Amino acid sequence: MKSLADINLIDKNLVIRVDMNVPMIGKQIKDLSRIKACLPTINFALENGCRILLISHLGRPSEGEPTDEHSLRPICNCLSDILNEKVELVQDISNKEIFTTGSRVKVLENIRFFVGEKSNSLELGKTLGTLGDIYVFDAFGTSHREQASTHSAILQSKECCAGLLLEKEIKSLNKSLNNALSPYLAIIGGAKVSSKLGLINNLNDKADHVIVGGGIANTFLKAAGFEIGKSLFEDSMLEIATEILSKEKILLPSTVVVSQTFEGEQVLIKRVEEVSSTEMILDQRLTNEMKEVIRRSKLILWNGPLGVFENSLFCEGTRDLASKIALSKGFSIAGGGETLSAINTFINKDDVSYCSTGGGAFLEFMEGKKLPSIEALERK
Repeated sequence: MKSLADINLIDKNLVIRVDMNVPMIGKQIKDLSRIKACLPTINFALENGCRILLISHLGRPSEGEPTDEHSLRPICNCLSDILNEKVELVQDISNKEIFTTGSRVKVLENIRFFVGEKSNSLELGKTLGTLGDIYVFDAFGTSHREQASTHSAILQSKECCAGLLLEKEIKSLNKSLNNALSPYLAIIGGAKVSSKLGLINNLNDKADHVIVGGGIANTFLKAAGFEIGKSLFEDSMLEIATEILSKEKILLPSTVVVSQTFEGEQVLIKRVEEVSSTEMILDQRLTNEMKEVIRRSKLILWNGPLGVFENSLFCEGTRDLASKIALSKGFSIAGGGETLSAINTFINKDDVSYCSTGGGAFLEFMEGKKLPSIEALERK
């Protein structure tokens, strides 16, 4: 696929699909990570004298029904502060003067307000793809979505290329997929085995060790014959979990944190064989073997917390994990919203070698799946 460096950008009009789907509390941006991740491509374009229209989504509004709650105006204002120049919000893509008047950088209102985005409309895709001279796709976080701004627009553009963030994501994640470094450790947490089965299977083949956490760990513990009480687990996944365990790469916790409720009634630290039928496992402690594996690993892939870390009563496992990864000398890759939130909560983000902006895209890429946006860029 073409990159920004392959194209003459001087004085061109660029439409850049970014992923600025940031967490919000009311109209306040909670975390700027995804906005900051877009800056290298934006700044590179500005250095080449380009005029820019940024496209992004925010949340999950109903198509064709704009709401103040999902407006990109706060993103616009934030970008204006970061770039130290005016950034305008554009409502109408039929406006012929998008690139000829006003500020150098503009932001199109939430693309999910536009009819045809989610259905990968050819009409909307063509409009977006031909608005400027070049269509730049830099939204790895949405590259698994086959939608008008992430697929049709690429294929129908006059000229297109990958942005700097997308290139960086692919290069870093391929480092893990190609498994050039060993020992290789994968850490997979979260609620459900089923949602990450493809990833677990793929990593169970490639990695030397796999640490599991959260509801996923509970399912494996039950498959291994342990009592897990009222803990979250997936009964339909027990047979598959048993099969995965047979490869002897999964590292299970030996000590867990239990409670009668999610809120933290009667919190106790117990050996896994001591959990009662009335308790639920809400956190786990790293075993000495896990700590040693983290220390020795030359490649670490992390997706998902070990427990309900948002509650301070059940955060110690994830905190300890983050700290051990931060101290590791290996190349560490982290992805997924909860994982990045844990990193921002417990350690310095710079202590992780690479933090992916993708959630679902990260998972699918690491499963070895072809992502629609990347396929479209390669075809074009």
